[in-house]
Amino acid sequence: MTHGAARRADEPGGESGGKPGRGPSEAAADDGSRGARPLWRQRDFGIFWAAQTLSVLGDSFALIALPLLVLEATGSVARMGLLTAVGGAASVVAAVFAGAVVDRVDRRRLLIACDLVRMGLYGVIPVVWLFGPQIWLLYAVLPLCEAVGMLFAVGYVTGVRALVGTGQLTEANGRLNATAAAAGVLGPLCAGLVAAWSGPAAAVGVDAASFGVSAMCLFFVRFRSRTPDERPGRRTGLWQDLRTGIAFLHGHPVLRSLTVLLFVFSFLTLGLNDLVIYHLKYDLGHDDGTVGTVMAAGALGTIAGALLVARIRRRLGFGPTWTCSVAGCGLAFAGLGWARDVPVVAALSAVFLACAAMGGTCSMSLRQEVTPEHLLGRVTSAFWTLHYAAAPVGAAVLTWAAEEQGTAPVALAAGATCVLLAATALLTPIRGAGRP
Repeated sequence: MTHGAARRADEPGGESGGKPGRGPSEAAADDGSRGARPLWRQRDFGIFWAAQTLSVLGDSFALIALPLLVLEATGSVARMGLLTAVGGAASVVAAVFAGAVVDRVDRRRLLIACDLVRMGLYGVIPVVWLFGPQIWLLYAVLPLCEAVGMLFAVGYVTGVRALVGTGQLTEANGRLNATAAAAGVLGPLCAGLVAAWSGPAAAVGVDAASFGVSAMCLFFVRFRSRTPDERPGRRTGLWQDLRTGIAFLHGHPVLRSLTVLLFVFSFLTLGLNDLVIYHLKYDLGHDDGTVGTVMAAGALGTIAGALLVARIRRRLGFGPTWTCSVAGCGLAFAGLGWARDVPVVAALSAVFLACAAMGGTCSMSLRQEVTPEHLLGRVTSAFWTLHYAAAPVGAAVLTWAAEEQGTAPVALAAGATCVLLAATALLTPIRGAGRP
């Protein structure tokens, strides 16, 4: 997800695919008109929506296929966790400069370049695997893809803000997450079947192709141009950009509390996917097809959470919605390692993902709502740098502990700590945030 030779965002037409720039009043009027129309009638949002759904559909193949490639070659959950940790570390490093890049370049070109780079990187894996397993390749390709993915993710957040009015952000994020989750239902199911029939490497090839289709869709999206007030001022260094984002987070009581609590939450949960796959294949003795089916069933929870979040947040407010979501994640996580039946594992996965979808959508929407446009990339970059800083270590520790002590006690300890985080949130400004 390198940004390529994208035009600077402060050049005329830099955000609208080559069309002339517009003044502040015209841009504001356009933002208001976008907010007044239903999302399904907004052409650019619709294309963007379709592109992300396709991208997630393919990504869900890799979500299952890459751990399966490691597990089949090594039989070790710790090696699976190490791969996750290496990829996560690359995301954290990329997050340091992602905001500075996103705030300065053409968002559409950036997103397209990211998709094309990931298509090429993931496409190498099935080709090499034709000549035999090469685990080292996964440790080389995944960090690069994760770094590019972080650039895409920060650009994605600012892109949604540039497509819809602020009053529709939670709804837009919910719909994007819901259809992404719907793709996540079909993706793992198909990935499990493809992995069972043709091997996990073939499933990675499907992921590569999906990025190419997503890039083609994004070519037709037009983002709202940044106004002069929204464009970055004088050029500053990467560390100064990161400090600017951190300063904004520190100065906002709710975002400051969220950043601290999510730092711990990410440490505990990044390795969850590896833990579930290992539990299904080694503790319960099921095949790749079952893994895909469970992941697909679990993704139904993401759909439910993403579709319900806007309504629940309007009724309860941000604080109660986010806190209950984290508590729900913890309770589901605690039970996963003890579940011995596949339907129970699937149900608990669905609960975890539903709660994670609600909490994540709330968190992202709040950040988009309260952050000035010209700072959004840098604030998002700083937020994710701090948020995920310890997550790679957490994934390695979680999976190592599961291999040494078993999945049940490790899942119980991690889940109980997540519940404790939710209780801690009640002592912070999060508790009263956004109450109706």
